[in-house]
Amino acid sequence: MEGHMAGNTLTLRPADASDFEALDRLFGQSYPALLKDDYPPSVLVTAVPLISRAQPALIASGSFFVVCDGQEIVGAGGWTMQAPGGRPGARGIGHIRHVVTDHRRTRQGIGRSLMEHIALHALASGMSQLHCQSTRTAVPFYEAMGFEARGDIVVPLRPGIDFPAVFLQRILA
Repeated sequence: MEGHMAGNTLTLRPADASDFEALDRLFGQSYPALLKDDYPPSVLVTAVPLISRAQPALIASGSFFVVCDGQEIVGAGGWTMQAPGGRPGARGIGHIRHVVTDHRRTRQGIGRSLMEHIALHALASGMSQLHCQSTRTAVPFYEAMGFEARGDIVVPLRPGIDFPAVFLQRILA
C-alpha cells in the first residue's frame, strides 16, 4: 500500500531490491548514532556491523516497508511470521523486524507512522499479536506504540557475539 503520510511529503511503500544499498546506508549510519548512549563501545564495535546490514529475504517479503522523503529513505521496518534468526513462527504471531528511523529525523512521527502501518498490515494478514526483540534504546518507543516489555534477552548474532535486547509483545486483536 503506497501512500502519503499525513501532514508532510513523506511516502510509505513496500521495500524492493532497489532499496538495498540505501537501507544498508540508513542502518549503518543510524544504528551507531542511536545506540551509543545505551550500549558500551565493546558491544557496538562487534554488534553494529552485524545488525546494520539489509537482509535480502526481508526486503523481498512484502511486509517490509520504507518511508521516503522524496527519493531518500528516512525510515524502514516490517514484520514477518518467521521469527528472527530463522526460527519457525507460531500461528497468529508476527515478529517486528529491523525498524529504524534516520538518526537525524527522530521524533518527527516517521517511526510512529511506520509502526501503525506495520500493525495494521500484520492484523490484516491474520496476526493477533506482535513480538519484538528491541534494542534498549527503542523500548520507550515500542511502549508508546502499545507494546509491553516482557524481559531482558540476549540475541546471538554469531558464535561469541551476543547482543543485549528486550523482548516486547503487543496484542493486536
